[in-house]
Amino acid sequence: MVDDDLPARSKCNKISPHNGFYSCTYCLFQDVSCARYRHVLYIDFKQISPPPRTKEHIAYYVEQIKQSNTKGFRTYGVYGPSPLQIQLDFLLSQWKQTILKSVRIEKNLFEKNTIMSGINDDGNLTEQITTMNLNKKFLTNDENQKNIEINNMNSFYEPATFIDEQRLEKIKKVFPTIETLFEKEFEKNNFPGLIYGLIVDGQLLNSHSFGYTDLERKIPITTKSLFRIASMTKSFTAMAIIKLRDDGKLRLDDPVYQYIPELKMTNLLTTDAPIITIRHLLTQHVGMPEDDPWADRLLALPDTDFLAILNKGISMSNPPGTIWEYTNLCYTILGRIITVVSQISYQEYIKKEILDLLDMKNTFWEYSKIPSELLAHGYCWECEHYSEENLLHDGSFGAMGGLISSIEDFSKYISYHSQAWPPRNDPEYGPIRRSSLREMQHPWNFMELNTYTHRSCPITSAYCYGLVWSKNNDGIVSINHSGGLPGFGSNWIILPEHGIGLVSFANRTYADLGHINTVIMDQIVTLADLKSRQLPVSKMLTERKQQLIKLLVEDNWNINDFQISQIFAENFFLDQTLELRKTTSQELFNQVGKILNIGELIPKNQLRGQFEIECEHGKIQIMFSLSPENPPLIQELKLSKITNKN
Repeated sequence: MVDDDLPARSKCNKISPHNGFYSCTYCLFQDVSCARYRHVLYIDFKQISPPPRTKEHIAYYVEQIKQSNTKGFRTYGVYGPSPLQIQLDFLLSQWKQTILKSVRIEKNLFEKNTIMSGINDDGNLTEQITTMNLNKKFLTNDENQKNIEINNMNSFYEPATFIDEQRLEKIKKVFPTIETLFEKEFEKNNFPGLIYGLIVDGQLLNSHSFGYTDLERKIPITTKSLFRIASMTKSFTAMAIIKLRDDGKLRLDDPVYQYIPELKMTNLLTTDAPIITIRHLLTQHVGMPEDDPWADRLLALPDTDFLAILNKGISMSNPPGTIWEYTNLCYTILGRIITVVSQISYQEYIKKEILDLLDMKNTFWEYSKIPSELLAHGYCWECEHYSEENLLHDGSFGAMGGLISSIEDFSKYISYHSQAWPPRNDPEYGPIRRSSLREMQHPWNFMELNTYTHRSCPITSAYCYGLVWSKNNDGIVSINHSGGLPGFGSNWIILPEHGIGLVSFANRTYADLGHINTVIMDQIVTLADLKSRQLPVSKMLTERKQQLIKLLVEDNWNINDFQISQIFAENFFLDQTLELRKTTSQELFNQVGKILNIGELIPKNQLRGQFEIECEHGKIQIMFSLSPENPPLIQELKLSKITNKN
């Protein structure tokens, strides 16, 4: 808020946090001593969103205070002889036009009929402002989607598909190689037990295990054996936050202290630091330090003790929003937000809204509730022998790494994430929409370049929402996350464009399974010669290709005004004249000689593609893109010669 935006005779020094509240200081009536008539208004926003960033918001909240003692608002310290009523009347009278404008805008943010306003015949603003419904602050994702679907009802979009009919058989032939690689990893690292599962097109297609869940009783591992999956839990926490967002219960850019006031005591290191938001937590962009050794031993910490830690203030390693740094504490805080917003425990919300919907009936929080023959014990390998790690009970830090699951159950979760691709018009299922799943898998915060011994080039990685996005030099995208706790190590990875996923569990402290999973996925792609889904050619691209062939091959730019308006965008002949295009095209076709074959169009997307024309002395590559107008017209065309090697 800047001074120039303010009404005459009033001045707002600043809007800033003050002991956890937003404060706004107004100096009224310039003809009177400012010291006598200074009024300070503090507003508590623990239950209110969005926070006031404009004078319209301030006016809206001020009027709520004026009309009723609304829960969530408190006023403090009105200094000087002038009562609060005078101050409020003054602000409203000065801002009547901007308030009216605000009312029209805010209807998109608050519930219908929350704000009703108008202007009397005498020009004075009259308004009735009812109490905001805090249980439903925004349109839900389902409500927005209904509007979108109306526009998409006649969509002819065809999703990308696998075109290799032998794809599944090729993958099955790689099974022995997968087993051999995992067996070597099991022996080399002294794992007490190891199990993996390969998921293809949503099905657990292959699994194998080595060793035991319990060394003393020699209980072999099966697909039903239950391992603590540690930080692989984080994506469940992120999914719960996204579901609450989609249901209109919170926003990702909400300040965190709005839900957890204990964080008000944290020093953010610099005066220009942004307020920590839910989005900062999701993307590991908070500025809290890497905390694996400390946090991993606090899994069973009670909520009261966790809040006590927050209340003392968190020691920050960096200002928020400056650098990626992996921290468990921020996901524990997300778990607390889920509890506050849903009004049930974080664990109960995950079970009810995610696990049950995905039929993950054998995924648990508390190890003491699991049958002993299914529970994997965790071990540490030191001085050439195993020692058993103590299993920790469920507690406040469960949101960062407390889930216990099996290969059989977790494969359902991988299947759910995999079905987010490709975008399509099919019916949906599960806790959140496919678009929200893809949002979870999107690279939001750059991490680093990772190197692997089996690859000559580094892989770039970024943090998503409780997931890690990576892309190698072959252009293959993977989504993954590892887990590690005293006694356990795990990793899961999917290749969204290839329809395959892999998960592995081991019961040795901080077992690194991320590397072997990456190696094996590379092996599957290479040995099975897997290709990503191919996008079908859109109807419009096909039509424009045929029109280009007629012009280039048959008429060679003998084109009339009507054809120009029906085919080409307005910029096309402004960028290069018709005569120049005609001359360039004729020269190119003269160089390559007789046309032998016109190749298939390879789409880049719905509005861009390329094809080749094979000739006696080479090939001509034709690339073109269409404009965003409706119908789309040719806005760009590139012709280039590809000379035959012989």
